[in-house]
Amino acid sequence: MSTTTVSTAPVTGGGQTSAAAAAKRKVRKRVALVWAGRVGLAAIVIGGWQAFTAWGIVDKFFFGQPTGIAKRLVELFQHGTETGSFYSNIWTTLQEALIGFALGTVAGVIFGVALGQSRFLSEVLGPYIKIVNAIPRIVLGSIFIVAFGIGTLPKVLLAAVLVFFIVFFNAFQGVREVDRNILANAKVLGASQLQIIRHVTVPSALTWIIASLHSAFGFAIVGALVGEVLGAQSGLGLVIKTAQDQFDPNGVFATMLVIAVIVLGAEWLIGKLEHRLLSWRPPAPTEANSL
Repeated sequence: MSTTTVSTAPVTGGGQTSAAAAAKRKVRKRVALVWAGRVGLAAIVIGGWQAFTAWGIVDKFFFGQPTGIAKRLVELFQHGTETGSFYSNIWTTLQEALIGFALGTVAGVIFGVALGQSRFLSEVLGPYIKIVNAIPRIVLGSIFIVAFGIGTLPKVLLAAVLVFFIVFFNAFQGVREVDRNILANAKVLGASQLQIIRHVTVPSALTWIIASLHSAFGFAIVGALVGEVLGAQSGLGLVIKTAQDQFDPNGVFATMLVIAVIVLGAEWLIGKLEHRLLSWRPPAPTEANSL
C-alpha cells in the first residue's frame, strides 16, 4: 500500500507577488490622496480668493483677483513689459540665479569641507564668516549695486552670497558628522588626505550638501530679485517693482506665479540629482517620503 505525501509548504512565489501588488496599490492610493489634497487646497484658496474679491469682502484693488491674474499673465507673455519681452526678463533673472547658485554652491562646499576638516581654520575664519552672515542681505545688495553698477554682476554676487551660507553650514556640519571609525580605518589602510576627502568625507557629507540645495536655489532667485528691485535694466524683480509702482497687484502676483513655477521646476531637477547621486545609500527605515 503506497502512501501519498501532500506538501503543506506555502507557495512563496504567489505570496510575494500578491504582497508586491498590494504594496503598489497602497502607494498609488497614497499618491492619489496626496494629489487630491493638493488640488483641493488650491481650489479652496483660489476659489475663496475669487469669491471674496467678487463679493467685496477683500478689495481687489490691493489684493488682485485670480481671473485678473490669469488675464494679466497672458498679456505679459503676449505683449511683454516696458523693459522688453517677458521671456527675456525671465531669462535675465534665471541666468543671474543659476550663475549665483553655481558659484555659491562651489564656494560653500569648498569652504565647508576645508573648515570642517581643519579645526585651526574654523577657529580663525569662523568669527568673520559669522560677521558677514549677520549683515542684512539688502545692505549687501546696495553695496554691490554701488560698487558694480546695475548690470548682472551685483545680482549674481548677491545670489551667490545667499547660497554660499546655506551650503557652507550644511557642508561644514556634514563633514563634522563623518564617522570617525571610518576615517581611522581609511588612514590605517594608507589612504592619503586627498583620497580620504574624495572617497570618505565628501560622500558622507553629500546628504547634508544635497539637502541644502533644495532651499539654496530658492534663495538664489531671491538674491537675483532683490538685486533687480534695487536697480536693474531688466528682470522679474524689475517687472514686480514696475507693477507695484503702477498699483497693479495682478501683475505682481502673475510674476510671482512664474517665479514659483521656476523654483518648483528647479526643486524637481534637484530631487532627480539627489536620487542619482545618493542611489548607493540604503533608505533609512524612518526616512520620510519626499513630497
